[in-house]
Amino acid sequence: MKVDFYRHGLSPKEADSVGAVLSSPILTSGSVGKKVEAQLCGFFGTSDALLVNSWTNGALAVLLALGVRPGDEVIVPAMTFIATANVVELLDAKPVFVDVDPDTLLVTPQAIAAALTRRTRAVIPVHSYGQMCDMIGIRKALSHRTDVYIIEDAAHCFEGSRDGYAPGTHSDAAIFSFYATKNITCGEGGAVVTNRSELAETVRKTRLHGMSAGAADRYKNGTYRHWDMEILGVKANLPDLLAALLPNQISTIRERLPQRQALANYYRDAFKDMGIRMAKIEAGVVSAEWFFPIHVPPAVRDTGIVALNSRGINVAVNFPSVPTLSYYRQKYGYKASDFPVSYDWGGGTISVPLFPGLRREEQDAVINAVRTGVVPLLQGAA
Repeated sequence: MKVDFYRHGLSPKEADSVGAVLSSPILTSGSVGKKVEAQLCGFFGTSDALLVNSWTNGALAVLLALGVRPGDEVIVPAMTFIATANVVELLDAKPVFVDVDPDTLLVTPQAIAAALTRRTRAVIPVHSYGQMCDMIGIRKALSHRTDVYIIEDAAHCFEGSRDGYAPGTHSDAAIFSFYATKNITCGEGGAVVTNRSELAETVRKTRLHGMSAGAADRYKNGTYRHWDMEILGVKANLPDLLAALLPNQISTIRERLPQRQALANYYRDAFKDMGIRMAKIEAGVVSAEWFFPIHVPPAVRDTGIVALNSRGINVAVNFPSVPTLSYYRQKYGYKASDFPVSYDWGGGTISVPLFPGLRREEQDAVINAVRTGVVPLLQGAA
């Protein structure tokens, strides 16, 4: 049986919301986006929300707004997607990598505290695969450093929570992704939420070249409004054409979470006796269950991928450890031993299909393919 790695849940009926935008004079950021931002504030309980055209550009806008400059250091986990580190490099600051917990694959307060230097300007904890980091612990670990900002990489964790709190509660800002494979998607896009209104006001400028007024605001009330530029920014605003796809998904995301949880738990029950390693979900955490990664010895991982593909199962690798990639390895001279947990996980991880709409017979086909194609490889790697 052929099983797709991912299938989105949008349908042709979503064209109605896009059509409404096409019938208006504003295609770029306008009233639709403002309504979605208000919806996001209600969902997360934050004072402000700002739509952006990608997690990456949203993070750049936030770092610019916080004044991160060349020579500053930003702590990031070694196990993450490259964007988390790239946004720091793009500002000519330095990403300081730390290893992750071997069970949860999350960065810990202790690891962050150990990496602090006088040049540390920010920390970017990553809520990997939908499970939130210990944000209260991280905040406490930084309580003596009021000059260090906390920016949550919540690209995987829109509907996740920990001990009852959501992303954005214990940080300066949380940034989400609405990329094609995310639990909420408009193809490309994202959002920033924050309880710091002064930061939000600055990000409104840094997400649009540093301009003091966007296109819709420049023509408000039928008269032209001049704009100024007082701060350097990027092009990070989300157009209403894409924002129109978000309201229904946001309002129903918690209804879809049980489907993801049931699929993930079915995998956990099936794989637990196969010698397959999986990330541990900590007590008090409600994971968004973005993807379902499994781990096998790195020596057999690629052979395992071939075995799964030959059985019709499409998979992905999420993610190789960032310091092992050519750019970072060559620039900073990192070795595998520098971040052993991240190196091992990145070399052995395989993400198997998980999305609402995945049928039971498809999931059983995935499990059977792992049992017959991957498990026999484990004995040879022992």
